[in-house]
Amino acid sequence: MAVEHGESPTEYIAHHLTHLKVGSGFWTWHIDTLFMSALLAFAVSFILWFSARRANSNAAPTGLVAFVEFIYDWVDRQVADIYPGDRRFMTALALTLFSWVVAMNTMDLLPVDLPGHFASVFGAKFWRVLPTADLNGTIAEAIVVLAMVLIFSVRAKGIGGYLHEWAAAPFGIWLLPFNIILNLIELLAKPVSLGMRLYGNMYAGELLFILIALLGFAVTGLTFWSGVAFLAQIVFGAGWAIFHILIVLLQAYIFMVLPIVYISMAEEHH
Repeated sequence: MAVEHGESPTEYIAHHLTHLKVGSGFWTWHIDTLFMSALLAFAVSFILWFSARRANSNAAPTGLVAFVEFIYDWVDRQVADIYPGDRRFMTALALTLFSWVVAMNTMDLLPVDLPGHFASVFGAKFWRVLPTADLNGTIAEAIVVLAMVLIFSVRAKGIGGYLHEWAAAPFGIWLLPFNIILNLIELLAKPVSLGMRLYGNMYAGELLFILIALLGFAVTGLTFWSGVAFLAQIVFGAGWAIFHILIVLLQAYIFMVLPIVYISMAEEHH
């Protein structure tokens, strides 16, 4: 993890937290987030498709196929504990969310300067490789989950039943304005908390990797303290990477489970 010649620590941090983007204001597009999200979605889809094509019901699975089947069975058990109905679609949804978020989160384990140096070969001045450290990306994913919650709720209760629930729950029809306000707050809090939780944890992890990389500023010559700083950079970076693997998996698990919980709650009749 190197430091660009002539950069100050503040400039180094700002550079690594800047997106490659086009447009301005509300219509700003973060090209790196969109590209990495799509690329990793394609990679995960291909791995799952390839494993499904290689699966053979007449033989015990091995290698990649066995690993994918293990993940699928584990996800299916998690969904079975949460969702009481036909869970085929829910298992597919949970598997998609878990595998995609794991893939995106794992990008944080790449060396801090490697993605930027690679992107510079193609003329990109900035490139953030971690899509889940972009609030725009995590909130967009959470909004899709919100849309699915609304769809499944209306499907289970009908439009009339769903609107009646908004008007009458939890205080009764005579307190309709308060019911609507509370239901609106509850509805919006779900995607906001879902997206903010993933973003906050991954942004903090990315920032800590950058701060560890700043130890490279101390490596300016072959002195005792520069050697200590270099060794600390390796030790702290490796230690945080090992611990960060737990965060990568935990945040993906939470992002997988909560949408299923929300959909299950949305289908309940009050």
